Amino acid sequence: MTRADLFAQIKQKQSYLCVGLDADVAKLPGHLLSLADPIFEFNKQIIDATRPFAVAYKPNLAFYEALGAAGWESLRKTIAYIPRECLVIADAKRGDIGNTSHLYAKAFFETLGADAVTVAPYMGEDSIKPFVGFPGKWVIVLAHTSNPGSQDFQVVRDDQGELLFEKVIRKARQWATPDQLMFVVGATHADRMGAIRALAPEHFFLVPGVGAQGGDLQAISKQGMNAQCGLLVNASRSILYASSGEDFAEAAKSEAQKLQAEMARYLAGA
Repeated sequence: MTRADLFAQIKQKQSYLCVGLDADVAKLPGHLLSLADPIFEFNKQIIDATRPFAVAYKPNLAFYEALGAAGWESLRKTIAYIPRECLVIADAKRGDIGNTSHLYAKAFFETLGADAVTVAPYMGEDSIKPFVGFPGKWVIVLAHTSNPGSQDFQVVRDDQGELLFEKVIRKARQWATPDQLMFVVGATHADRMGAIRALAPEHFFLVPGVGAQGGDLQAISKQGMNAQCGLLVNASRSILYASSGEDFAEAAKSEAQKLQAEMARYLAGA
């Protein structure tokens, strides 16, 4: 998916919502558990319910890998089911030496058919560049994540006063264009969002942490938008588990619609 395609979807749906498909077997509605593939059925109904409001879907690989071959099959079917107009993000957080990264890229982009993959930048340029050479595909580099442990390393200053996550953004911008590269910037860092946008004015940010983690959508939107929106705000648990009963899909639809309606207001004011 190209940048123009993504922005067209944002304008059409008046939304920059990404739904995280973190399907946890322990949290699935009980009436699904007797099915041959309860994970896929859950995801299928979530996708059907939220499609009018979402421009992207983000399966977190851990929830599928933990189930072995059956989990990978659920993932494959889920990615194949996601509407073609939506960006598919494989939240894999990979990152290794060049030849290994190239095989990771082939696995997610060619075998599974994802449009984007999250990548850890710790090993540097040669671990990132192999993900860049696939037309219409995106690498999403972890920059300033939403978890509490992000404070352990990401905000350490070097001798010049630069924070580590700032160095990551500055360096990674040299490795790919804004049509190939996004950054993960957590919604729990709304106070820094304006400064982070100044570091990468044209890039899209994948923003987790809205919903169950308490990120402020209004603050993120005000500080983080650029001329093409530049944001994909992810919500997972608040949508997926809005209800644990047979009405789970309707509850998910309601939560997604609320977020979309709020996003539409911020897009109108941009």
